[in-house]
Amino acid sequence: MKLFFREYGQGKPLLILHGLFGSSDNWLTQAKLFADSFKVYTVDLRNHGLSPHSDVFDYQSMVSDLAEFVDDHNIIAPFIIGHSMGGKAAMNFALAYPEKIDKLIVVDISPRAYDLEHYAILDGLNAIPINTIVSRNEADEILSKYVPESDVRQFLLKNLQRKPAGGFSWKINLPVLTQKLSNIGLDLQVNGTFTKPTLFIRGARSNYVLDADWSRITTIFPMAMLETLETGHWVQAEKPKEFVEVTMRWLDR
Repeated sequence: MKLFFREYGQGKPLLILHGLFGSSDNWLTQAKLFADSFKVYTVDLRNHGLSPHSDVFDYQSMVSDLAEFVDDHNIIAPFIIGHSMGGKAAMNFALAYPEKIDKLIVVDISPRAYDLEHYAILDGLNAIPINTIVSRNEADEILSKYVPESDVRQFLLKNLQRKPAGGFSWKINLPVLTQKLSNIGLDLQVNGTFTKPTLFIRGARSNYVLDADWSRITTIFPMAMLETLETGHWVQAEKPKEFVEVTMRWLDR
């Protein structure tokens, strides 16, 4: 699959992978900061953003897409950053293709299975009558019955796009995300160890990377280091400057 991407800056290649319901747009602020030192590629994973839709949605397909992307663009030994679902995809990619990556940064996700809590979000998104709504405010009002946090709704509704002829459509492949959500909660799908430098960055107010996870993390990623920022799950969005500073310091080691 040919993934949509955005490109910034010059230098050593840095790939950034968004999380579930996200897109390359979510990383604009951070990408511009990284672009002072790197050639940054922010990628839309399949069924997200402006990348193609597919009935197949799992980590194996995401890994294959990333391998194709790296080869198509002649990207040699990039650094890869992945948040949440993108972090799980990045971990699988590093284990499957260790020769294609230099360093790995995993943001607020561990190499284990999760019981996802996104079904209420999907119920809310599916409750929006996409073919008849006339404004984002209308969609927000409907979604608020399922997702009370206004900042989360603002993030989710970035997936709405206006059609040239009028009305709205979804950028995300909502039917497939709804059907295949359980695939995103699965444990790593590739076995082995990744023996190159790896940084895990977690939010102190998030429960996605627990102290109890560290033993397994270092078994699979023996060169792993851990940084904790005073944030929730959206580490890079809540403290973008601090996130970039922590990442840059580690990449410069």
